Amino acid sequence: MAPAPGAKAPAFRLPSDAGAPVALKDFAGRPVVLYFYPKDDTSGCTTEACEFRDNIFAYREIGALILGVSVDDVASHKAFSDEHSLPFPILADSGKTTATAYGTLTKYLGITELARRDTFIIDPQGRVAKHYMK
Repeated sequence: MAPAPGAKAPAFRLPSDAGAPVALKDFAGRPVVLYFYPKDDTSGCTTEACEFRDNIFAYREIGALILGVSVDDVASHKAFSDEHSLPFPILADSGKTTATAYGTLTKYLGITELARRDTFIIDPQGRVAKHYMK
């Protein structure tokens, strides 16, 4: 079940494409765009990441940080980020705990669990301001 608007955003600490851990609490006082996506280097996920990349200045103008999350590993994220020059962290939720906490973990084809394409806007106080599904 996804956290409802107004609820405290679930905490997380995940390794990034750069290898360093990133925690939600690191960005207290700033708005965060937390987007979940199924898989690196697939057409829809690449389009989504590149749209965030191409509009990064609008997010920076309001002080917002973008964080991408999928269940792929750090090496996959690094290659994906490097290939598309992504100017924001991509987080590896290999243990699927964050996707579960945000209600985005979905079974595809009845055999594999991936994050669903959802975006959460987290306000500077750490609460979910908006949830965009699929």
